[in-house]
Amino acid sequence: MKKNQLEIACFNYESALLAQENGADRIELCENMQLGGTTPNYILAVKVREKLSIKMHVIIRPRGGNFVYTDEEVVEMKQEIKQFKKLGVDGFVFGILNEDRSVNKKQNQELVNLASPLSCTFHRAFDVVANLKQSLEDVIDCGFKTILTSGQGPTVEEGIFDLEKIQKWANGRIEIMPGGGLRSSNIKLLQDQLEPTFYHSSAITNNTETAYPEEIKELRNFL
Repeated sequence: MKKNQLEIACFNYESALLAQENGADRIELCENMQLGGTTPNYILAVKVREKLSIKMHVIIRPRGGNFVYTDEEVVEMKQEIKQFKKLGVDGFVFGILNEDRSVNKKQNQELVNLASPLSCTFHRAFDVVANLKQSLEDVIDCGFKTILTSGQGPTVEEGIFDLEKIQKWANGRIEIMPGGGLRSSNIKLLQDQLEPTFYHSSAITNNTETAYPEEIKELRNFL
């Protein structure tokens, strides 16, 4: 039977170690929290990979801002995937949209194919798509294994009804991972509404960019 699992978004080395020590199943490594997470420095990734025995996904996002990328930026994303693959990461997190806020199937598919056989998560670009149902089908067609989403709300709490809808539409064809303002204070609310899944949180409870050990433990306790 499927069980709930926990992914911690880590913006530095310390958070990655804390995630592992306090029971996370996986980390998403990124930098620049204020930009919503961008591709981490390669040296940081090397250090983290050496220390972690749990799974490690890496975000591939060349800059903050929107999710419409130039050809040059897509080339850069491809190079990063090739480089991180050599490091032995377990998966990638990215998402590319068209100007009209639809999923750019061609570019996403190229990146998914390049990342293969590693699993890919379509990140919170999903929270700004124009058509939820169509975008879900497009993301599945591209070969992604997971969608990280707040249900298009500012937080998972506000997006809970859409999260429920998306999970029903997906019908087990892709994992719907709630993320965005997820904390131990509201995870129970989501668990009551959703099928078992991966949950995504930075577990940051103060003004730093570092996960708080007690918060990771609390989240873990609910799962």
